Amino acid sequence: MSTSVGFRQMKDGTRADYELLARYEHDYARALPERVLAALGKLDTGLAGYPVSRLGHSLQTASRALRDGADDELIVAALVHDIGDDLAPYNHAELAAAILRPYVRPEVTWIVEQHGLFQSYYYAHHLGGDRNGRERLRGHRWFDACAAFCERWDQASFDPTYPSEPLERFAPLLRVVFGRPAHDPRYVGGGG
Repeated sequence: MSTSVGFRQMKDGTRADYELLARYEHDYARALPERVLAALGKLDTGLAGYPVSRLGHSLQTASRALRDGADDELIVAALVHDIGDDLAPYNHAELAAAILRPYVRPEVTWIVEQHGLFQSYYYAHHLGGDRNGRERLRGHRWFDACAAFCERWDQASFDPTYPSEPLERFAPLLRVVFGRPAHDPRYVGGGG
């Protein structure tokens, strides 16, 4: 049995080629939770100036969500909401939402996708920006949920004395959410 496809251009691929690739893709996708955990671990270094690392911030945010009684999807979202910081510093929220989208309900994806805009409420005016940019989304059915995510968990999670749960505490939950079949209507159904 071949271990690679025989084509040089996708249009020349055969059924056997694409079946082989589908098997490899399936195996690769099964390892997604471990890659997400590794990416979170890399947030322990990077952006300077804050009193905690990006990983510390993520763990605080998820710990606050957990202690606030949030559901599993929101806890995982709180954990990974800034995972895009390293590769997409100016649109990290969209990258994090794209990672979550195949595995969680649309509300959770929307909250993560919009959290960057909503967070600007706390600082944009100090830099000459419009802190009320989020107001253009007022009336959206998940506006209040995103505002609460940011107020209760995200903006409050830069405290070096906060007793965060360790990453290992969240790893099983993350493995469950990212171990779901991608785009399964049981999880992502419900419209956007």
